[in-house]
Amino acid sequence: MSPSRSHTDTPPAYFSSDAHDWATPRYLFDQIHGEFNFTIDVCAAVESACLGRFWTEYDDALLRSWEGERVWMNPPFGRQIKRWMEKAWNESAHTELIVCLCPSRTDTEWWHEYAMRADEIRFLRGRLSFNDGPGRAPFPSSLVIWR
Repeated sequence: MSPSRSHTDTPPAYFSSDAHDWATPRYLFDQIHGEFNFTIDVCAAVESACLGRFWTEYDDALLRSWEGERVWMNPPFGRQIKRWMEKAWNESAHTELIVCLCPSRTDTEWWHEYAMRADEIRFLRGRLSFNDGPGRAPFPSSLVIWR
C-alpha cells in the first residue's frame, strides 16, 4: 500500500523538469501589470491568461509581429524557452515593451545570448508559487525587461 498524501503535499510532477507551463502567480502579475500596463499576454493558456487580450499556442506568437505592443511573456520553461527569448530579443527593436517572467538560468546559452541583452533584469526574491499552489518552484525566477 502506498503512503497517502495530505492536501498540502505538492504533486511530484510539479517539481519535475517535465512541467514547462508554469502559470503566472496572480499576485505577481497584478503588481507588474500595475507598473507596466500590458496590452497582450503572448504565452497564455485560455484558463490562465493574465489579460483579456492574449495569444495561446494555437495563435503561435512566435510567428506574429509584436510591433507596438506592451507585452507580457511567461514562456514555456522547457527547451523551447530559447526560441521565445530569441523572439523577444528580435521583437524588442520595434515593440514598446516586453517583460518576460523566466527562470534565472544564468548558466545557459539562451540566458547569455538574449536575457543579458535586456535593458533590465530583476531577480525575484525567494521561489515563486506558480499556479497559485502551495508548493514552490524548484528554481529562482527573474523578470527580463526590454524597453
